[in-house]
Amino acid sequence: MLVSRFPFPLEKGDKLRAYHQLRELSQTYSITLFALSDHPIKEAHLSEVEQYCSAVIVHSQSLLQKTIGLFRSWTNGHPFQTGYFYSYRAHKQLRELIQSEKFDHIYCQLVRMSEYVKDEHRVRKTLDYMDALSAGIERRITAQPWWKKWLFKIESRRLKVYEGRMFDFFENRVIISEQDRALIHHPDIEQIYCVPNGISEFFFESVDVEKTHDFVFVGNMSYPPNVEAVAYIADHILPHFPEKKLLISGSSPSLRVKRLAETNASIELTGWVDDIRTSYSRAHIFLAPMMIGTGMQNKLLEAMALGVPCITTSLANNAIKARHENEILVANDPSEYIESIKRLTQNEQLYNELRGNARDFVRKTYTWQQTVEQLQQLFDE
Repeated sequence: MLVSRFPFPLEKGDKLRAYHQLRELSQTYSITLFALSDHPIKEAHLSEVEQYCSAVIVHSQSLLQKTIGLFRSWTNGHPFQTGYFYSYRAHKQLRELIQSEKFDHIYCQLVRMSEYVKDEHRVRKTLDYMDALSAGIERRITAQPWWKKWLFKIESRRLKVYEGRMFDFFENRVIISEQDRALIHHPDIEQIYCVPNGISEFFFESVDVEKTHDFVFVGNMSYPPNVEAVAYIADHILPHFPEKKLLISGSSPSLRVKRLAETNASIELTGWVDDIRTSYSRAHIFLAPMMIGTGMQNKLLEAMALGVPCITTSLANNAIKARHENEILVANDPSEYIESIKRLTQNEQLYNELRGNARDFVRKTYTWQQTVEQLQQLFDE
């Protein structure tokens, strides 16, 4: 199993997916994990992952290696993030590992890591696109300052070509949602299997905390789509509800998020929370106005599992496929968000029905055991 970031702690979407898949797969397979990292791994984090692996290999990637990789990608036409995560030393170490061990399968997470194993033809391989990275970069172009737009345009174009090219180097390909699959540029995209994320039973356990806020948003707060979502709430929703409070929780808040919290008395920013369930449970409504992201928003599944009614965009809900008005409320502009909030705060029956239906929907549809079984079928063919 090849990953670009050590899969613990679970503060990023790719790490969350890798960790839970690793945990489920370890019940059937003996797994060697090969992970890149640009910082030392804490002993407690290493121990958490080692219990699911027969071996864990962490390649420390220096800033110099990343700089060289970026320069190489500039000259060879590969996506910048492919170059950023590429290390000749890591590639050499991985080749030697594959030569010395009799692996039955190689599972590569994210297209940016495919350069390491695309030419390994002695072992069957599965590529997890996870989401359509090219589309995610393209959607972020308009939000960039003028001096960054051209870089994002180049990266989006390169990723689009690279995603299609890598398709043919792997026997199996998977992706989180049909919505993302449609954005991969290859004539045989129907051969990409949709393997969604899951939800841990941990999120179905009740949390006894006081409701202190009206709204909540949770996520990696340095991730641009999350930053944009918080800014959207602050600019377009909170002004219509001056008496209501927003709670923001998540790792690595960006300077923009910090400034929003500092200048708006209606916003509380906690940063990282050890038990994120407490943040969800402190609020009445989960707002997720995701406008530019790709993939599946696990934050929605977590909130739904905890019984916190969710309002989100069509873009985010298309991956989850919850039913509007039954398990979730869908809103795509400020007026729809305002109307949805008023409905939930004024209609107790709708509020309670949405809570119960959402919990049932997630429990029936999204468990890691169910989703990883699809991976196992591909590995065993």
